[in-house]
Amino acid sequence: MSDAFELEAKVRTDQGKGASRRLRRLSNEIPAIIYGGNKEPLSITLSHDDMSHAVENEAFFAQIITLKVGKKSEQVIIKALQRHPSKPFLLHADFQRVLADEEITVNVPVHFLNEDKCKGVKLEGGMISRTLTEIEISCLPKNLPEFLEVDMLDVGAGENVHLSDVKFPDGVTCVALSHGGDDSNLVVASVHAAKGGGDDQEAAAADEGEAPAAGEAEDQSDED
Repeated sequence: MSDAFELEAKVRTDQGKGASRRLRRLSNEIPAIIYGGNKEPLSITLSHDDMSHAVENEAFFAQIITLKVGKKSEQVIIKALQRHPSKPFLLHADFQRVLADEEITVNVPVHFLNEDKCKGVKLEGGMISRTLTEIEISCLPKNLPEFLEVDMLDVGAGENVHLSDVKFPDGVTCVALSHGGDDSNLVVASVHAAKGGGDDQEAAAADEGEAPAAGEAEDQSDED
């Protein structure tokens, strides 16, 4: 678990859409809310520039964040982020308080290892297709991983890596796997065989092998 994310916040007193627009336009701030943790929800404002810089890091969405509100600090995770549909602006953020002894549910990014050395790519000419780029997990805050790793080294062409193949750290539970059923068969990544490979190449080789025989037959008929 990383403690790298710390943001300054202020208690928000003005409410409503008009007040939110003024915040964004005049103060370069965005409205946000902190909820959960056996406390009342708290409306706050954050610097738009600080938030924009923070969300550029994928770990921001899967790590504990410290919000300094006045003289107090809140330990939170981000649960929702509203963006402008066509402009590079953030509009609103939702943060959930975390408690040391209560599990949290977070979407954690997946990092794929050894893609360039993957057997199905390097030796068999295949191509990797990523199906899942993040996985929902549940754990105590102290066990929260920054990311999950999937090693592609020994995955051959035509093979899949399923959710049940992913190794989760101690104290970390995959939400989908905990539900049982077909979720264990969810595909995380695949190596697609190269087009024109395999059976197609063998068929082409067989056709080439037959060509000389046809030619010999023609030569024999000419001699006759």
